[in-house]
Amino acid sequence: MLLGLVGVAIFSLTLPFTRLAVGGAEASAGAGLSPIFVALGRALAAAVLAGAWLLWKRAPLPPRSALPALAMVAGGCVIGFPWLTSVAMRTLPAAHGAVLVGVLPLATAVFAALLGGEKPSKGFWVMAILGSVLVVGFALRQSGGSLHAADLAIFLAVLAAAMGYAAGGRLSQTLGGQQTICWALVLAAPPLLPVVGWISWQDAAQIRHAASAAWAGFTYVSVFSMFIGFFFWYRGMALGGVARVGQVQLVQPFLSVLAATVVLGEALEWQTVIFAIAVIAVVGAGRKMQVKRA
Repeated sequence: MLLGLVGVAIFSLTLPFTRLAVGGAEASAGAGLSPIFVALGRALAAAVLAGAWLLWKRAPLPPRSALPALAMVAGGCVIGFPWLTSVAMRTLPAAHGAVLVGVLPLATAVFAALLGGEKPSKGFWVMAILGSVLVVGFALRQSGGSLHAADLAIFLAVLAAAMGYAAGGRLSQTLGGQQTICWALVLAAPPLLPVVGWISWQDAAQIRHAASAAWAGFTYVSVFSMFIGFFFWYRGMALGGVARVGQVQLVQPFLSVLAATVVLGEALEWQTVIFAIAVIAVVGAGRKMQVKRA
């Protein structure tokens, strides 16, 4: 649970720094990088780090049986989630998007059950659903009872990440958390390289004139969100189970809201604190519920 919490703390800064990278924040408006460059470029940069780590560790090639799960990690966590959230952060406040991501623990548990590796108890599902209802209710309250057009991109991003988390968490039990994310990044690199090269040529002027804040955001999501955070995250799920450790993500929206306040200067309201306390209580109750593991 502690390893998972460290991973979540790193991931909680992803949306604020993504918004900074794409120029969604007022301080960097008009001086950001394109969402597609941020999404795919950060994956390619992380793939370079992953390749270096695999060479340093002299890691063996993954078995053929691991390729389907690695493909799901690459499609969901390396490409899908970064791309969809980068598009959404162009218009959505980081705090609003972060709260919507709060349904990710429930989605992760669903994929964990669908993949056949775990069987959460009824009590666990009650706590997971309750926590998700809390964060969705918070999102509706913050947006005046209606959702933004970019919310669809966030929810699709949640599905993509949940698939990658569940597949990667299960694979890391045998392959190891570090090798799981590193091989997923390396396998995604060949198709990403020509695409990122073409985007860089198309957006050359925008890239040259991007503000230093945008590059700071890009650096964070490349090194920490896309690489280092997964070392803690997949190791935690390998030890404690995907469904159970995945519930730690319920505190991620509120860590992200705090980060948005510090990084972007977005307002922190007292309602956020109340919802945070309620969600943390649900996470504590969910830890005590039975989750059968294959």
